Amino acid sequence: MTAETIIQSLASGLLMGLLYGLIAVGLALIFGLMDVVNFAHGEFLMIAMM
Repeated sequence: MTAETIIQSLASGLLMGLLYGLIAVGLALIFGLMDVVNFAHGEFLMIAMM
């Protein structure tokens, strides 16, 4: 295992964690403001990431 592999793994893990955090914040914000679960949130996220 090289240092480059470790750095790439750490960066990938950090970015995935940030993405999960953004998804959770978006869902919490929508549910907190509207009191309705938006089931299309995942589809909007996929479109935005594309």
